[in-house]
Amino acid sequence: MAGTIPPAQPPPGPRPVPSRGSRPWHRRPNPLRRPTDRFQARIGLGLLLAVLVVAPVAGVVAEKLAHGHYAAMARHQALTRHEVDATLTEDVPRHPEPGSDEAKLARYPAEVRLTTPDGRTATARAEVPPGLSAGSRVRVWVTADGEAAEPPLTREQIRSRSMGCALLAAVGTVLTGAAAHAVTCRAVRRRNLAAWERAWAETAPRWTTSG
Repeated sequence: MAGTIPPAQPPPGPRPVPSRGSRPWHRRPNPLRRPTDRFQARIGLGLLLAVLVVAPVAGVVAEKLAHGHYAAMARHQALTRHEVDATLTEDVPRHPEPGSDEAKLARYPAEVRLTTPDGRTATARAEVPPGLSAGSRVRVWVTADGEAAEPPLTREQIRSRSMGCALLAAVGTVLTGAAAHAVTCRAVRRRNLAAWERAWAETAPRWTTSG
């Protein structure tokens, strides 16, 4: 009957998605994918796998080398440095927060008079606790020449420095991989731009029309 409104129809179901097989997305045919795109993807994947493998190895190797270096340094320091009694020749400044945890760890440079391991009297500048007055007795580490020195490295210091070297090696490996990827992407981009310019130089004349 003319002019009648047809009854409402149910909405159409979803369109069937054509099957693309079981191949992964990066292997499906794509007419827009260029050989340079595939090359860039493979380089990126290869660098990622290389970093995941090399970074832990570099960290372990760096840790072992650094541990050996610092352990040898600690042994040398233990043989060439000695802890002796010394006398302050000047007052040491007080810490702004006396009695605090920071004050207990703080050390100020001050001049001290000491006797070297070979029996000579010498003066040196050493790191001493704050708030001491001239004439106070302190214990300082010195070399055989009577120069003030740091105490020999402890096991904890050796371990922390070795772990720091391991971390730097691992981070350096990651940064190297990222830099290599950035350089590769830039080179591929320049090649693509050059290819586009050549293709446009060949296509543009065919698009021009004479008046």
